[in-house]
Amino acid sequence: MRTIVFIESNKSGSSREAIKAAERLGYFTVLFTNKQKFIQQRTEFPEVHQMILVDLSNYDEIIKSLNNLQKQGKQIEGIFSFVHSYVHLAATLSEKFCTSVVSTDAILKMENKVLTRELLKGHPNSPYYALYTPDYPLEYFINQAKDYLPLILKSPASAGSKDVLLANNESQLRVAIQELRKKNEQILLEEYLNGPQFLVEVLVHKGKVHIIAIVEQQITFFRRFIVTGYCLLPNLNQRFYDSIYETVSSILKAFQMKNGACHLEMRLVNGVWKLIEINPRISGGAMNRIIEIGYGINLVEETIQLMLGNEPRLTKKLRKYVYAHYLTVETRGKLIKVTGKELVSELPGVEEVYIKPRKGQIVRPPISMGDRCGYILASSDYKMEAKRMAIKAASNIRFYLDPL
Repeated sequence: MRTIVFIESNKSGSSREAIKAAERLGYFTVLFTNKQKFIQQRTEFPEVHQMILVDLSNYDEIIKSLNNLQKQGKQIEGIFSFVHSYVHLAATLSEKFCTSVVSTDAILKMENKVLTRELLKGHPNSPYYALYTPDYPLEYFINQAKDYLPLILKSPASAGSKDVLLANNESQLRVAIQELRKKNEQILLEEYLNGPQFLVEVLVHKGKVHIIAIVEQQITFFRRFIVTGYCLLPNLNQRFYDSIYETVSSILKAFQMKNGACHLEMRLVNGVWKLIEINPRISGGAMNRIIEIGYGINLVEETIQLMLGNEPRLTKKLRKYVYAHYLTVETRGKLIKVTGKELVSELPGVEEVYIKPRKGQIVRPPISMGDRCGYILASSDYKMEAKRMAIKAASNIRFYLDPL
């Protein structure tokens, strides 16, 4: 039985769509998950043919579970993860249990932000950074770092804006280090970059870099920097595109990536591209759907094909602007109900409406990407029209909360 094993998934978004893609491709799908609630919600995952509760921090337990699958007659052809922090684990397991073409070492360095910065030290597209460890005298470190304010501080393993703090002055720098020190052995400090921000989705196949999508990001500062809008840009000035392609290719050459998927977040600072971060997977959330609506490419499916050693199909069948507007709440509370979804779904240009929280769930103003409450996707032949339709549609969605 031709089988693909997925290491963890989210309830929605790119990681969930990857499992659906594997099922469409005719594979028996197995999900290893840490999440007890997924076992309880088993019937809500019809595309998962076998779900197994596994302690994903216990390597021996994972190996035992994979051996058990083989004893059951499952022919494991791929072990993949589309969830942050499990991509490298899945790649190493794939090397052990089946044929693997992915660049495991590159994935490891991309997954850890300190390893990324150390690898790119001196690279023209990498900003100033410093690393704080607890054995360093705090006041001495602050005295050195204050000359580079404002600074972004983050956990080396952070994802989705978790544990990412802005320090504008010496006092905020001290507080941010003390807060992050509670959970982290290392703290990464990076130069704050001022300029428009873009996300670049990439597949590397046999050493050739394929830019799949360039997406302009709308950043909103709550207590953290949260991306609340994504705009797929199908029609770019050639010079602008070439500058991005050259930068991405130069960065990936440093990682020596031969086969794999990644996305880069970059800012254009005084005409120079600067790398904010790189991750060895497609972006989560609505990204796969944005690319599918705008270009007719199911990127998670083509990523699976690439990782199985097949040729990915990357021809763009469409060229539409797609805008994803993310929904947030302004106060903390227990969700009573959400209204407007059916109305909004019928509006012109609206492609998809997704509401994440369920009735009774606690919601709050976002301090990480995971706190966003859903999104609306709208498409058009015109950039501003796609954005206008998505934001107008969002104004009809109402979250009713019981305050806490």
